Amino acid sequence: MSDFVHLHIHSEFSLLDGANRIKDLPVRAKELGMDAIALTDHGVMYGAIDFYKECKKEGVKPIIGCEVYVAPRSRFDKEPNIDNKYNHLILLAKNNQGYKNLSKLVSLGFVDGYYYKPRIDLEILEKYHEGLICLSACLAGAVNQALLNGEQEKAEEVALWHKRVFGDDYYIEIQNNGIKEQVLANQKLVQLARKLDIPLVATNDAHYLKREDAYNHEVLLCIQTGKRMSDMDRMRFDTDELYVKSPEEMIEYFKAFPDAIENTVKIAEQCNVEFEFGHTILPNYDVPPQYATHFDFFKELCDKGIKKRYGENPSKEILDRAEYEISVIKKMGYVDYFLIVWDFIHYAKTHDIPVGPRSWVRCRFNYCICNRNYRY
Repeated sequence: MSDFVHLHIHSEFSLLDGANRIKDLPVRAKELGMDAIALTDHGVMYGAIDFYKECKKEGVKPIIGCEVYVAPRSRFDKEPNIDNKYNHLILLAKNNQGYKNLSKLVSLGFVDGYYYKPRIDLEILEKYHEGLICLSACLAGAVNQALLNGEQEKAEEVALWHKRVFGDDYYIEIQNNGIKEQVLANQKLVQLARKLDIPLVATNDAHYLKREDAYNHEVLLCIQTGKRMSDMDRMRFDTDELYVKSPEEMIEYFKAFPDAIENTVKIAEQCNVEFEFGHTILPNYDVPPQYATHFDFFKELCDKGIKKRYGENPSKEILDRAEYEISVIKKMGYVDYFLIVWDFIHYAKTHDIPVGPRSWVRCRFNYCICNRNYRY
């Protein structure tokens, strides 16, 4: 493992904010002598699979994460001028269970908590924390915000809550990014970490690949906020330091806190998510006990569907076509898939829930098990 690992990185999937392209990140990491790198897009995990594949292609260890938005109250609260404010938090998957939990959190952020941003809350964070490493995030993190507002007790309360939930997998994040507020925040963050016995970790919140890409990133922010580069009141970071820095640069920046650098490597070594491709994973469909196999039940449903549609004595052409279609489905291993689709469509139709043709786009053998003669 290299001497430093980036654990806070944004790609193009941090829409109109991240200027790093997925395919460029592992290449750049390799160029800089790093054999691992993380992806932590804002509120989403859209790039996780592509990132994983690109990293594996380059021989770089992928660390799957997300910079989640945390609601100030409950994720269900959506009151104007209160709940449109949120804090950031970095979550990294240690293992496949952590990846599942991170996926669950991000999904719930959209399903339950979406209000301007996909937000989670402390309730589900505690519920789905297993297998996750937590970093206190950038200046928009809850600990940082409390410290910058002079709320020392609140900062300690927030940090201790996360320490209680995540234990040794909670880290206070410090950055050296050229932003004035960060200098003040770092001083207070170090003091807080030492007082509460919470380890430090150094990151750079990289939004673009190289220093010279800072201008392009400003243009991206203007597009996001509907501003022009000439507008004096436009959103800007006032720094060109938010790039993928080399280990040497990071070590130099944080030479007063070598433990913060060492902990990046420690965290990277703990993160070992592995994806298996080419293997279909479906939930088990429980067939009635009188059927020996899933295929037997599927075949009977098809036979009943044919008789319902074409009568008790369908033509040889119909029977031959049905036999061929059934054999293809069985050979391809899609019997369970068709049973699952049949199950929810059958439920819908028997509970007076409308069913449209889009539900059947992927069903090749729908003329046997559906009530409509759709062909694709």
